[in-house]
Amino acid sequence: MRTVILFTLFKPATALKGVGPRMGKLMEKLFGVPASTSIGARLVDLCWHLPTGLIDRRFRPDVADAPDGAVATLTVTVDEHWPPANRRLPYKVICSDDTGSVSLIFFNAKEDYLHQILPLGSKRVVSGKIGRYGQKIQMAHPDHMVDPEKADEMPQVEATYPLTAGLTAKPMHKSVRGALALAPDLAEWQDAAWLAKQKWPAWREALYAVHEPESLAGLEPDDPARRRLAYDELLANQLALAMIRAASRKRSGRSIAGDGRLRDALVATLPYELTPGQTDVLDDIRGDMVAPLRMLRLLQGDVGSGKTIVALIAMLSAVETGAQAAFMVPTEILARQHLATLSALCRDLPVRISILTGRSKGRPRQALLDDLGDGQIDILIGTHALFTEDVIFKDLALTVIDEQHRFGVHQRLTLGDKGQAADILVMTATPIPRTLSLTVYGDMDISLLHGKPAGRKPIDTRAMALSRLDQVVAGVQRAINSGARAFWVCPLVEENEQLDLAAAEDRHGTLSRIFGAEQVGLVHGRMKAKEKDAAMAAFVAGETRVLVATTVIEVGVDVPEATIMAIEHAERFGLAQLHQLRGRVGRGGAQGHCLLLYAEPLGETAQARIAIMRDTEDGFRIAEEDLRLRGTGELLGTRQSGFPAFRLADPIAHQDLMEVARDDARLILDRDPQLENERGQALRALLYLFERDAAMKLLRSG
Repeated sequence: MRTVILFTLFKPATALKGVGPRMGKLMEKLFGVPASTSIGARLVDLCWHLPTGLIDRRFRPDVADAPDGAVATLTVTVDEHWPPANRRLPYKVICSDDTGSVSLIFFNAKEDYLHQILPLGSKRVVSGKIGRYGQKIQMAHPDHMVDPEKADEMPQVEATYPLTAGLTAKPMHKSVRGALALAPDLAEWQDAAWLAKQKWPAWREALYAVHEPESLAGLEPDDPARRRLAYDELLANQLALAMIRAASRKRSGRSIAGDGRLRDALVATLPYELTPGQTDVLDDIRGDMVAPLRMLRLLQGDVGSGKTIVALIAMLSAVETGAQAAFMVPTEILARQHLATLSALCRDLPVRISILTGRSKGRPRQALLDDLGDGQIDILIGTHALFTEDVIFKDLALTVIDEQHRFGVHQRLTLGDKGQAADILVMTATPIPRTLSLTVYGDMDISLLHGKPAGRKPIDTRAMALSRLDQVVAGVQRAINSGARAFWVCPLVEENEQLDLAAAEDRHGTLSRIFGAEQVGLVHGRMKAKEKDAAMAAFVAGETRVLVATTVIEVGVDVPEATIMAIEHAERFGLAQLHQLRGRVGRGGAQGHCLLLYAEPLGETAQARIAIMRDTEDGFRIAEEDLRLRGTGELLGTRQSGFPAFRLADPIAHQDLMEVARDDARLILDRDPQLENERGQALRALLYLFERDAAMKLLRSG
């Protein structure tokens, strides 16, 4: 159960005076609260909604000296009220000081209210933005109108917050202040010596400070109060991951040491030698599998570095002991492709490989499940369908999960639980900067697979304006007439699947008219799985020469004969995505070409992206640049990428804190694994505060 002292913070925002259901819904939209959260936006969401700007009300000129466009605080006398002749015109209140007059402008005003707050003949302190129209000075809808005796109550410096349509500054400011007033005083969870060394304030003090910055410096990520709260969030993240890791390790693993007969036979049939990088990571994996502890390893390998063969060799180690292996991938296209690849590699080996996807139904599915339970299947390839309860292995010893960022921490643990503490090997072709790999994979050991198989040529990458599309099409036509095959990727249209689809179908129609309908295939996310598979199969077999696609082909699709990748509106894609797409070509011995087609004029970020793509094929360097250019939220092209969405920490600006948080989390659990001492109890509150409830469940279950 969440500790009682935090109950208030997790109340709905609508518990605040002045926040009704409509405003609650707007806040929910603004904070990105998942639809699954039954109470919508909460007080804690308001606390984490940090200001991004400042209004300085300390400028107090005379009326005549107030400059156009400036925020100014004026002391004036109320001279006249001018109600409008009709409702479409504004209500004006004429005020003055010794130097001149200013009109306070109000649209849709209530006359009684204005007479009450600005009585004729009274002195008032008004603050807002100055507008000058010819010789006339105006202030539309002043932010503050107070009696001079109460002028001290008006904030000198006022924070401004990100807003959404329908939600204005004043109610947001008031709501945040209401939430802060209810924030409890919590026991300190940070190490006292570390806190003193950093010169950071206490938690509640830091929370108030970030919402009441004295100057623009208070909005920067290196402000002490902001760093304090960022570290709290990073520590909660790292502590939760370390607890998940400890819990999965505690369920003792098993030693999996095959006799090498299948692995040696496979390696002997390969038409190439394993790269030094592959040999190194296989040593890491073998060491983990032989140890009695459970393996939890991430294999990060660049596009085309040969991860699949590494995964197969690891799975054969399990099969050699009489056990089974599972290979999980995010899409059906990929599952079928892996089935074809692994079956071809193992055709001379006594290894039985099957596939299970969402399309497996009825009797054939039941027959497969029976074989799996009897141990008749050695390696099972599948999609999310592997998670279902009725999928029961006779003896699952190793689970390989491909493209981990499509699955969360809990999904990978669920699949691992299908065996007797099965070892888990996670693979990704999306190189992730070290900082971020700590935030997502802090519960895992990490191996980096460098280098590419011998014979792979660098891909010739060129950027061309879409205005030269005719030349590009003519070039592709010449290439396919000579036997080449090409991918043609259509743009992302503002994350709108309907428009993406229209763009792809439109391009498919144009290219079909030019190249001939029988030469051009189409694949997009809304096609039925059967249609997608058929279009892919036709392209793989060479029946079609050009495959027009949306980004469904981004991950893992392997057509060695494809040598051309044309990407329309390359400026709309992230670097990591462009790199993934480029990695689909040049996988055989022939030279690969990547054409980045962009719309003019190019923005600065898009220019930088395209320059990096032309400059390097090193996925790790590209990932670092992508992080720098785009920030973490979009790193993998979607918000649903499995990356934790930090509210207070910035993984780029706070990289140094990430490393410290990881070390601190390990030290905490070494000294107090159940979080029972005084600091441990405070850390429990921290985990709940940042909603790492899953980690707390592990504590309760021992």
